[in-house]
Amino acid sequence: MPRYKPADYAQGQLIAIQFERQILPGSFEYTLNYVVDNKLDFTALDDRRTNDDGGAPAYDPRVMLKIVLYAYSRGIISSREIATACQENVVMMALSANSRPHFTTIAQFVRELGDATLILFANVLMYCNELGLIGKEMFAIDGCKISSNASKEWSGTREDFEKRKAKFKEGIERLVRRHRELDQGGKDEDDSTPGRRKREEKAIERLEAKVSKIEEWLRENPEDRKGTTGNPVKSSMTDSDSAKMVSSHGVIQGYNGLAAVDAKRQVIVAAEAFGKGNDAELLEPMVQQVKDAFQALGEEDIYRKAKVVADTGFHTEGSVKMLFERQIDAYVPDKNFRKRNPAFTTAERHRSYKALSGRTGHGKRYFGADDFTFNPANGKLVCPAGKELYLKDRNFKTAKGYHGINYMAKKTDCRACALRAQCLRKPGTPARQVHKPDRLGHPQAQESFTSKMIKKIDSEAGRFLYSLRMEIVEPVFANVRCMLGLDRFTLRGSPKVNVQWRLYAVVHNIHKIGRYGWAGAG
Repeated sequence: MPRYKPADYAQGQLIAIQFERQILPGSFEYTLNYVVDNKLDFTALDDRRTNDDGGAPAYDPRVMLKIVLYAYSRGIISSREIATACQENVVMMALSANSRPHFTTIAQFVRELGDATLILFANVLMYCNELGLIGKEMFAIDGCKISSNASKEWSGTREDFEKRKAKFKEGIERLVRRHRELDQGGKDEDDSTPGRRKREEKAIERLEAKVSKIEEWLRENPEDRKGTTGNPVKSSMTDSDSAKMVSSHGVIQGYNGLAAVDAKRQVIVAAEAFGKGNDAELLEPMVQQVKDAFQALGEEDIYRKAKVVADTGFHTEGSVKMLFERQIDAYVPDKNFRKRNPAFTTAERHRSYKALSGRTGHGKRYFGADDFTFNPANGKLVCPAGKELYLKDRNFKTAKGYHGINYMAKKTDCRACALRAQCLRKPGTPARQVHKPDRLGHPQAQESFTSKMIKKIDSEAGRFLYSLRMEIVEPVFANVRCMLGLDRFTLRGSPKVNVQWRLYAVVHNIHKIGRYGWAGAG
């Protein structure tokens, strides 16, 4: 039987360590240490200290930033875990020079960074530019929906909270009424369930606390938040800046972390978290952030030579109009982009029966205008059942001011049609009507910006450029969420959440500097 030297991992040993030798060249911590010490401007953070003439010395913000960024690079977000790592992990001890800050000090440092993260992010971006890591030829903009430190159950409109308060009060009254009846009957509690009254008294206290919490929120928020359409949107009591939004993980209470990524080395050039799930209204602020970032780098207008690609969620008539008016060479497809793509002509045959029949959320329940084909021989539309629709109104005008042609099916065709349930939403509708835009054929018509974008995106060059979007921006979100471990924001409020989001963007960019750049040469 072979014999081996014993290896006991539970043993301990006192070792003399020189901290500077623990930060090895080629490692992330080496790049981080160099960038923080040599490339970042801490004037704004230094100016916050007023203990020149007296008071206890403060922790150096350079040391604190190294601690936080290295912890984020290892998926450690909790301030308690970061403080523990400063006492047990050799690399963390080396980066912090064995200063061992308390977890409350670390939490306070992150919370109070505020707008200083904008300066730190810009400094790192400037260094990436010096190293030639930014190509300035194409930017991909996308969003990643991340849960916030807020309960989904405590989200709603004022009306929702009024109903919830009434429900809680009803529960309190029911329990109090029961206790009153027991007292009048001379009973202390129900003999069949010992301890029940004590549990119910605690339940009353909890319900009263919830009622007080709702009443306080209603006093502080006399009006509902308004969405883009002007209708009330749900607010969270624990984090009013967050919002309910649909993500790949279901409906979450959180933030939409947006990033603009350069195509060359996937460096993040702009990052901001919004408490809105609708991507389209966030395209303009992100486009402006990219422009501002490069103006600080000496580029008067980066969009003179750089292209922009974004996903379908960013496409609306308004957002596309903004891009054309700013003369930005952008590629943002509409929702029917893939249907027009020749590469997806056989996609329907590979979908499941449930999706095709509309029994799940993935299938289309009713036929839309795009399902009706135009017959150039007689100028009529042909419905999915093969019946022709006649021209009803050539000068039809929509509420948005666009002109078009209105078609209508024959009542006799629709009455006995096998596809009637998939075509007419209301059972009493006699026949289907379809409006087709005719923006170019009408003398007063103007081509919409959506039509212009469709022509652009459907070209061979447009499809190729848009196909680059996924390989530019999606790996960045995979890195931030899976490799760096940001699966939930731990702070509350948009300003503090943006501190975390930008710090993670800084970590990502420092990784790029260490991998592709030249850092740390003395």
